[in-house]
Amino acid sequence: MSSRTRRTAWRVAWAALAVTSLAAGAARAQETPPPAPVTVAAVVRGNVAATFAATGTVVSRNDARLAAEVAGRLDWVAEPGARIAKGAPVARVDARALELQLRENDAQILRLTANADLLDTQLSRLTALPEGIASQSQMDEAAARLAMARHELDQARATRDSTRHSITRATIRAPFGGHVAERVRQLGEFVVAGAEVLRLTDTENVEVVARVPVAEAGHLAAGQGVTVHGAGKDQQSSIRALVPAGDERTRMSELRISMSGSPWPIGSAVRVDLPAARQAAGLMVPRDAVIVRADGAHVFRVAKGDVAERVAVRVGNGDAQRVEVSGGLAAGDRVVVRGGERLRQGQPVKVAGGAGTKSASADKVPRG
Repeated sequence: MSSRTRRTAWRVAWAALAVTSLAAGAARAQETPPPAPVTVAAVVRGNVAATFAATGTVVSRNDARLAAEVAGRLDWVAEPGARIAKGAPVARVDARALELQLRENDAQILRLTANADLLDTQLSRLTALPEGIASQSQMDEAAARLAMARHELDQARATRDSTRHSITRATIRAPFGGHVAERVRQLGEFVVAGAEVLRLTDTENVEVVARVPVAEAGHLAAGQGVTVHGAGKDQQSSIRALVPAGDERTRMSELRISMSGSPWPIGSAVRVDLPAARQAAGLMVPRDAVIVRADGAHVFRVAKGDVAERVAVRVGNGDAQRVEVSGGLAAGDRVVVRGGERLRQGQPVKVAGGAGTKSASADKVPRG
């Protein structure tokens, strides 16, 4: 190979190496994410009136599954979603067999009435006869037959009243005002006494049912103020009642929280902030700074050089804005409040202007 050929080969090799280096550099540049815009706040030391969160559900205070009181075929059932006033019918069982039975009861009463009148007349005649014509045994027998006839008449009248009551119960009426939430039985189905026909729910009178640990329930009482959060809305309320017995398996007690004009439909899941047994005292961060994952809770601290540093924390009590944390944080550290959901360890960040861009000293923190 000539020297000229060797020089050409070296030039080609150096050019290929330069292209490879440039490609590798570009790949490394693509792997490094650009600075992520974030909003930060300072870790502070302070005290707040602590709260703890409990999950709850919006329920109706009046929610009943109405059942048939007599057997028969359903000839009318209210439609789901229908508004029903208190005392208005919601379903009706075919009562024609009962109406025929009532006619039979009336006929029997007429027959027994006529028989009782006849026996009464006979006894009156025996009593009016001169002494000695009718024996005492005849008079006693006539009086007994009359008494038995009157008892049978009373029994027949009671049977008639029972039939009338059954006819009345053939129409199922609403024990309270509400909406038909579910139709269990359909038009034309045969039902027996006690069979569920529909579900009626009072949508006006609602409350929240929440369950709290028995250890925390000891200091709670009716009338204490709470905050209910759900579907982007908050509502101040109070504890209506506390069930004094806890579940021995779950170690949870039930709370009933009053709700006036609830903005959430029945069945909505809500979070309830309840007063804790003690005040939180220690390092505090905004609630939005804490990211909860399957492996635990963490925050992102803005380290030297404006890079994100993932710090595992344990979350304690707090209030609606701040929460107590413990871990590898110190007062004055900057933690990410907005933009931390997609951050990665070591990723550069660009701190936006706003609260918390400067370290806050502990003596400037308002005490709860």
